[in-house]
Amino acid sequence: MTVESQRLLVFAGSYAEAEDSGVYVYAFDEEKGTLTLSDEYAGLKNPTFLNVDAQRKLLYVISETVNAAGQKVGEAAAFSIDADKGTIKLINREITVDSTTCHIQRDAQSRFLTVTSYHGGMIGLFSITSEGAIGHKLDVQQHSGSSQHPERQDRPHPHSSFYSPDGRYLLISDLGLDLVVTYALDEANEKLVRQGEIALEPGAGPRHLTFHPGGSYVYVINEVNSSITSFNYDKETGLLTTLQTVSTLPADYLDENSCAEITVSADGKYLYGSNRGHDSIAVFAIDEQSGLLSHVQHVSVEGGHPRHFAITPNGNYLLAANRDSNNIVTFKIDQQSGKLQHTGISTQVAKPVCVVPIYLTT
Repeated sequence: MTVESQRLLVFAGSYAEAEDSGVYVYAFDEEKGTLTLSDEYAGLKNPTFLNVDAQRKLLYVISETVNAAGQKVGEAAAFSIDADKGTIKLINREITVDSTTCHIQRDAQSRFLTVTSYHGGMIGLFSITSEGAIGHKLDVQQHSGSSQHPERQDRPHPHSSFYSPDGRYLLISDLGLDLVVTYALDEANEKLVRQGEIALEPGAGPRHLTFHPGGSYVYVINEVNSSITSFNYDKETGLLTTLQTVSTLPADYLDENSCAEITVSADGKYLYGSNRGHDSIAVFAIDEQSGLLSHVQHVSVEGGHPRHFAITPNGNYLLAANRDSNNIVTFKIDQQSGKLQHTGISTQVAKPVCVVPIYLTT
């Protein structure tokens, strides 16, 4: 009888030309906090955002291509993962929606993928085959309208899709409309059904969101006005009620900034958000009774334009993907205070956009 063990791998996506490597796999040393490259993949243009199915050892990646008419369109690729070797192998790649995409997400039961098109203003729902490949297009939901900012919000710009913990709903942050839109996932008909929406402050520009581990709160990071909005989440209806909005910036910072990624620690005590311009991670404590945020720390990302970051599954480290300084930087997390401390470790990678640390069984 073999004893299964787990290995912590880190997957990274980046801006890259098709002829260059754009998807990277690293082995993560949990004692030292170091990343060691174990594989890289070339052949996809701008394979920026990733999703990993740890149970089935599958990696899903967005990219872009052109269709038969020469139009830029979205593409998605599926890979199998060899956890022992830390390598990936292409299963298939398929055109997704009629515009380039910026985000990919998978439901917890691994039946569906959703891709989000910022430039096309749409969300696409796709099947996953029994072998884990990219399956058929099932539904596309096109947003319409505009909001306050003349350049950034002249049309819809959905930026991400996140499934509710129970898988019943899909929440879309639309930066161009200042809305978070809730869709019900109609599994029987394999469609997305618009359930409702909530408006944010005009000019906020919601980008990404995260569910609190307890399931009662949702936190949205607003790219355009550098803020985080807290919501109560109704598990029955999938709808949100606004609680609070806080700035991600120090009061004395007056230069340009935009926000990117947001996540909550696994214990639900701390929230983290990234600033691009101030080039920092903002840390907040979460009140367990009310869900409200209070500021703890700003820490430099030791680089430029933190497009994405992620916390390792054990909660000990945060990895910041800094696009403009071409590095992934490792921070130690004090789990008692939530504070970050730079380890001094920086891994060079060209234009990183997404980083996913995850345990895989070997």
